[in-house]
Amino acid sequence: MTTPRTARRAVTAAAVTLLAIGTAGAAGAGPAAAAEPQWHKGIPPIATPWTAQVGPQNALPEYPRPQLVRSKWQNLNGVWQFGKAAPGQAPPVGQELGERVLVPYPIESALSGIQRHEDRMFYRRTFTVPAGWQVGRGQRLVLHFGAVDYDAKVWVNGTEVATHRGGYDKFDVDVTAALKGTGPQELIVWAEDLTDATGQPIGKQRRVSDRGIFYQGSSGIWRTVWMEPVADSSISGLVTTPDLAASALKLTAETVRGEGLTVQAVAKAGGKVVGKVTGATGTELSLPVPKAKLWSPDNPYLYDLEVTLLNGRRTVDTVKSYFGMRAIGTKKGTDGKLRIALNGKILFNMATLDQGFWPDGLNTAPTDAGLKFDLQQHKEMGFNAVRKHIKVEPDRWFYWADKLGLLVWQDMPAANTGPIPPEWRDQFEAELHEMVREHRSWTSVIAWVPFNEGWGEWDRTATGRIADDVKKQDPSRLVNAHSGVNCCNSKGDSGRGDVIDFHQYLGPASPAPDDDRVSIDGEHGGFGLKTSNHMWFGDGQAYEMEPDSATLTRKYVENQRAVLTSARSCGISAAIYTQITDVEGELNGFWTYDRQVAKMDFRQVRAINREIIAKADGTPGDTPQPAPGTPGLTGVAFYPLDGNAEDAAGDHDATLVGGPGYVDAKKGQGVELNGSSQFIDTGASVLDTASDYTASAWVKLDKADGAFQTIVSQDGASVSDFFLQYSGADQRFAMSFAGVRALGPVKPEVGRWYHLTGVRDTVRGELRLYVDGELAGRVGACLPQAAPTGNTVIGRGKYGGNPVDYLDGTVDQVHLYDRALSAAEIKELYASGN
Repeated sequence: MTTPRTARRAVTAAAVTLLAIGTAGAAGAGPAAAAEPQWHKGIPPIATPWTAQVGPQNALPEYPRPQLVRSKWQNLNGVWQFGKAAPGQAPPVGQELGERVLVPYPIESALSGIQRHEDRMFYRRTFTVPAGWQVGRGQRLVLHFGAVDYDAKVWVNGTEVATHRGGYDKFDVDVTAALKGTGPQELIVWAEDLTDATGQPIGKQRRVSDRGIFYQGSSGIWRTVWMEPVADSSISGLVTTPDLAASALKLTAETVRGEGLTVQAVAKAGGKVVGKVTGATGTELSLPVPKAKLWSPDNPYLYDLEVTLLNGRRTVDTVKSYFGMRAIGTKKGTDGKLRIALNGKILFNMATLDQGFWPDGLNTAPTDAGLKFDLQQHKEMGFNAVRKHIKVEPDRWFYWADKLGLLVWQDMPAANTGPIPPEWRDQFEAELHEMVREHRSWTSVIAWVPFNEGWGEWDRTATGRIADDVKKQDPSRLVNAHSGVNCCNSKGDSGRGDVIDFHQYLGPASPAPDDDRVSIDGEHGGFGLKTSNHMWFGDGQAYEMEPDSATLTRKYVENQRAVLTSARSCGISAAIYTQITDVEGELNGFWTYDRQVAKMDFRQVRAINREIIAKADGTPGDTPQPAPGTPGLTGVAFYPLDGNAEDAAGDHDATLVGGPGYVDAKKGQGVELNGSSQFIDTGASVLDTASDYTASAWVKLDKADGAFQTIVSQDGASVSDFFLQYSGADQRFAMSFAGVRALGPVKPEVGRWYHLTGVRDTVRGELRLYVDGELAGRVGACLPQAAPTGNTVIGRGKYGGNPVDYLDGTVDQVHLYDRALSAAEIKELYASGN
């Protein structure tokens, strides 16, 4: 039987009952027989402050569903029997399994006690239904599974009661018909998780960590398993949406066998009733909330909610919940740029990238206090938002985000980085919409992110359709079709959704909003620091490593000041710094992976974060006007590249590095470069990259594959100030900053001469590329660039402090200008052949 998926919510904790495994191992029972397997906690490479607290009596005992609370329930976390399973193996009904696992920690984790991967596995235990629950006499028994990665089957007393596919969503099942009288009832769960060997959504999980940006996977049961009695007719879910314009809460009570019944919803503030509504089940009701206290990060006010299912005047079922009154939307600032607004006011979203991995529990936080810790630290450091990065957390994480006051950008877990195979695409979309359905009533969630950096993306048009489908499903929130649309495996901008999102390391990214979509920096930063005895592998890396905490803090503050400039000058509405904690081999966190060591001065972090939120309010930044520049089409520097004698007599000298030679070229001679070690050094910072400039050259490529090739650039401190280049990722010509490319429309031909011109226009805040005298591409790039620090070079770039992207081909007639050439001047330059 395939169980229906139902939304869940809850708040208060209840007493935990640990139930027997077979006839031995019950809580409070005497010592087990000597031959019986025992659970032993594994030893993680590094431990968190909560690792030692975890044990059979304390395996996430809190009430797991904070938005749909009933008083009667039992937690089934604790020690279960465990065994490896073979393909097609029958469930081990009535059979002892040979190992012990602590549920709900994934089997690869130290806290599980297994600490290895299995493709397939069985879990087994017994449970006893309290007689006072009256199951079978007007009450039914429901088992709830927070999450099982990835495919699951469930048997009760040998009867298969549920199947489920999906590693990040919940499922539940009414097992009343499978119960046998009183006493112990046998529960068996089978799970299969092939991780990255399939097209399933896996997020950052890999069967084996790559010691880079992908981590040790988590298999099997990894969220709380629990049970509760419910009435024959009962409330199965609440869908709530604030309606500020109507001073009301839109509410729909989903029910099981609730046809013909009514629901009554009561809103309370501080124990006082503020609104009440009664209506039919399954229909949208409007619950009045007069003079509503609005929820925001600075004042995360929450109302209490009680919903009762009625048959006439008789109470059939009652649940408790809560809600916040807030609205997310967009609004133009005084600078005319579209920005994110909360409750009708522009609010900059200052967030971290939150991966949600733990060295002791992997996908599962060791304790509720640990789960809360990461979010508390966001608040301590002055953040008002968090991007939950390609993972979906248990309900209590969202509860703490609601309570603490954080705006949540929720990613859909990605499949592998390549296109999702056709046979898995419907499953991806089904899990995406289930994620939205299960989390549509959390106050903190303000945006959905279907794709990250094109991972799994198979078609740009399909991406746009998926974004539209999510928006139709939930029109009350923003939809960010593809975070990092400028990066990596992205198929390009579909033009859909509410957000334009660029990634740039070290960054920040600076995409400009358009008339219909806000823009954000979806990822930036990534400065790292090694911390002895607090690293998963004993070593690791980041986008830029720093020598000490003081330097790391200074780099962060400087980087965030650039975020503020991007917000004011470019109009970005959010910035997401990588990341809240180290993860395995990534050492770019505010905290070490074990949450034991703070790596920056958080007073300085908080100060700059709060300054950004306060000042990125939609008022315009100061954009300096460029000087008129040098007139004419020769430029401030001209390199005809016709041999040393002519160069010496010409406009500028240049040094040929690595032994390239002069050859017949577009006009007279040019320089042929080998693509691996040769380039031309002008010996100076010819261009003022803090203002307008133009670079132009004739180029003929000897290859056009997936490798980058730079025609003209200027060295920065660690990355070139700009690249006039062939982009191997796109297989097109480009005028680029790191992470931002104005692209030509088609792949260039090998062996053909092209005239390329790249323009930096600070007034319009963009880069433009011209190919053979015609405008070929343009892209928003409004963030002011730094003053020059290195030489202008021909035939290579610089990235990560190293020379890269050598030209494999011939270059000729290089012009550099201290102004942005007009389209007419570029056409004239091309026609001249110079």
